[in-house]
Amino acid sequence: MLDAKVTPLIKPLLLPFIKVLSRAGITPNQVTVFGFLIGITAVPFIILNWWSAALGCIITNRICDGIDGELARFQQNSSSAGGFLDICLDFLFYASIPLAFGIANPHEWGAPALVLLATFIGTGSSFLAFAISAERYQIDRPQFANKSFYYMQGLTEGSETILVFLAFCIWPTYFPVIAYVFAAACTITIATRVVGGFNTLKHVESLHKTKGDE
Repeated sequence: MLDAKVTPLIKPLLLPFIKVLSRAGITPNQVTVFGFLIGITAVPFIILNWWSAALGCIITNRICDGIDGELARFQQNSSSAGGFLDICLDFLFYASIPLAFGIANPHEWGAPALVLLATFIGTGSSFLAFAISAERYQIDRPQFANKSFYYMQGLTEGSETILVFLAFCIWPTYFPVIAYVFAAACTITIATRVVGGFNTLKHVESLHKTKGDE
């Protein structure tokens, strides 16, 4: 929900870092992998209840995630392979945070962590499944024209997920409440994406059939 509004505000702030990295010969894929490795380091910190360290890892991961795509465009080096790597590592990172909380305190946090992971599977699969069909039918993506794949919007997107992850680390005792509330929001996203995606593809397919009959 917030990604389309937040992204244009962040881009100018990243430009100085992008220029420095480009001059140093750093590639977008290197930034992607580095950001993932830093982000996944939050897992042991969460298990150890080192909340400030985990918070720093999550923030660094998101900064890198904002930089890699912009660096690719700055270097005119955007690729499907880079986009594929980015989205795969993003989803692995997203899954790792609730998993870490479930491991840290399985008695109190295990169930909400499992529920949240289940809804993450739903939001991720609906997101990627539509992207495949959108590529096939070349559906326009006006809000995210620079993305390497179709970015299907919803109530819970990357910005909301990161805000929730930060809240987890700032107020860890409230993890169950925050996790259940966000899981409910993710469920709404799943429903709207499935219904909206189905209707959109059904409409597009009917248009293609009509053109084919002409």
